[in-house]
Amino acid sequence: MKKIGFLSFGHWSPEPGSQVRTAQDVLLQSIDLAIAAEELGADGAYFRVHHFARQLASPFPLLAAVGARTRRIEIGTGVIDMRYENPLYMVEDAGAADLISGGRLQLGISRGSPEQVIDGWRYFGYQPAEGESDQDMARRHTEVFLQQLEGKGFARPNPRPMFPNPPGLLRLEPHSPGLRDRIWWGSASNATAEWAAQMGMYLQSSTLKVDETGEPFHVQQARQIRTYREAWAAAGHDRAPRVSVSRSIFALVSDMDRRFFGRGGKDSDQIGNIDNYRAVFGRSYADEPDRLIDQLREDEAIAEADTLLLTVPNMLGVDYNVHVLDSILRHVAPALGWR
Repeated sequence: MKKIGFLSFGHWSPEPGSQVRTAQDVLLQSIDLAIAAEELGADGAYFRVHHFARQLASPFPLLAAVGARTRRIEIGTGVIDMRYENPLYMVEDAGAADLISGGRLQLGISRGSPEQVIDGWRYFGYQPAEGESDQDMARRHTEVFLQQLEGKGFARPNPRPMFPNPPGLLRLEPHSPGLRDRIWWGSASNATAEWAAQMGMYLQSSTLKVDETGEPFHVQQARQIRTYREAWAAAGHDRAPRVSVSRSIFALVSDMDRRFFGRGGKDSDQIGNIDNYRAVFGRSYADEPDRLIDQLREDEAIAEADTLLLTVPNMLGVDYNVHVLDSILRHVAPALGWR
């Protein structure tokens, strides 16, 4: 059994053929897709975060709106770039969104991906401390964020406040109990997966990974997951770890599917350079359901993960993406034991 959700990059464009032409379109359609996914029986609605791009950016208004319009589905991100974040303000936003959803927030954070602009975090008012890299700054912001999510008082109260205070040092409000245990780290390497486990964060692993061995992507990702679980056990956390992987998977069950994605399952891994390191990009899957099932059985990383996030082509519109999710849940997941 696996939790199955969708991951939307939230693209919008006024180009011909786009069903998502404005920023308003992508926000409202994201809410509609989450509602429809819950009705289908999917387990999660996750959204990517990119700055300076025609994509979803500030996640918390969207997460709160989805939380208010749904009742069961997990709501999350994959991922928020912590180089851009004020960790204390983020605690307040995340706490509010989690309370609105009734404790369903699964917040994916990380160092982030290659950017649209050079050092975009500087425009947000952040810069690494002396001797720090931008990766170090992201981890520093993350550690502050995790600490403050615990809800312990740290701020000295005003002796003459406008409103009465509880006794002792004050914490950030609103505090959402349990949210600290539902933070995920987006990892592209074995080392950062180990660090996430040590910090008590769940693991998100996408379709991109540092090429550490030259083996196929899914083999390296499966090893990353096992490394993470070993580090989690060694850290002695009192809860079970969770791991998600993301994939582009399309069951070709209609003429429209074949027109959009009918490549006959011939995709393969790709190698490239990202931020000066060699990366391996995992393949996409698109085939008739019976052949698709056979291909997915060979994916070692999907087998290792407890959660699968299906990346959706959001610019094709809500109706088509509901069809994509329904096709996987109906024609593929049961045969693989995911349902």
